[in-house]
Amino acid sequence: MELVRTFDPQAMSAALKAWEWIGLDGKAPMFTSAFGNVFFRAADGFWYLDRLAGTLTRPWETAGQLQDELDTPEGQSLYLSAGLVWAANESGVVPSDTEVYDFAVPPILGGEQDLANVDVSDFATALDMSGQIHEQLRDVPPGTPIHLRFDDPID
Repeated sequence: MELVRTFDPQAMSAALKAWEWIGLDGKAPMFTSAFGNVFFRAADGFWYLDRLAGTLTRPWETAGQLQDELDTPEGQSLYLSAGLVWAANESGVVPSDTEVYDFAVPPILGGEQDLANVDVSDFATALDMSGQIHEQLRDVPPGTPIHLRFDDPID
């Protein structure tokens, strides 16, 4: 079970196009979490793109700080969703080399961050879709109800 993943640079570049609105200039992707959250290096430090929350933050100034935090159980829980990854793995939900864990219903659209909602998706598709969703919802006031409508029944 891998908490940290690396992907082909072309797939990473394509997937991150949907996140250009968040300010990725000057940031080079290094690796992702098993859920496809992206860790970047830049001249001013190390950045974290949380694709579930739709945020880009700079929690670390140095590579050592980043590594030290990811070596702790708290850091693994916060940035790598370690507990949920382990639970999904134990239940038989395991991504392939080109996939990441994902949520069937994204949390921003009301999905729960629990094992019952965990699935796997193609990495580039998951990152692209979450970027599009967050861009479309970024100006929607917090607490605004979002209604999902499915026209086709799910078999």
